[in-house]
Amino acid sequence: MILTGPEITAAAEDGRIGISPFSIDQVNPNSYNVRLGDTLLTYTSEVVDAYEPNPTEVIPLGDEGYVLQPNQLYLGHTEERVGSDVYVPLLFGRSSVGRLGLFVEITAPIGDIGFHGQWTLMLSPVRPLRVYPGMKIGQIMFFVSSGDIDLYSGKYQASEGPQASRYWHDRMATL
Repeated sequence: MILTGPEITAAAEDGRIGISPFSIDQVNPNSYNVRLGDTLLTYTSEVVDAYEPNPTEVIPLGDEGYVLQPNQLYLGHTEERVGSDVYVPLLFGRSSVGRLGLFVEITAPIGDIGFHGQWTLMLSPVRPLRVYPGMKIGQIMFFVSSGDIDLYSGKYQASEGPQASRYWHDRMATL
């Protein structure tokens, strides 16, 4: 089952869902709009290596926005810190943003129960596109889980700002 907008509001009020800052204006019929934070991150090496930490460049977003370029992956973040120890959150790009040619959360929309923090957004435009901090870029839906809950305590817990891949941690754990 998916939570409706009024239930998202009630869950944010009683603590079953954490959304900070919370605004009733961002509640939809069955989702909550999240806004783009003020920082982007890009990888700077010619080849990104899954088994190694990769160098990145921080791009601050000012009021004038920033033009995203095709064939480039940008890591952004939500302005809001979102999480729940009760519900499964899923984040998708807003359809209005998709209609501008921007892919948001290309392959990883699901969040784990127990994650709390700013969400890293994988942004990829099909044509040059100017984006702005604070623009409504995605929407999070919350689903009821079934069975015992094992809260997330992984490598991205309590994220602030965009987070580069830490896939290399997975390899280190198996060595």
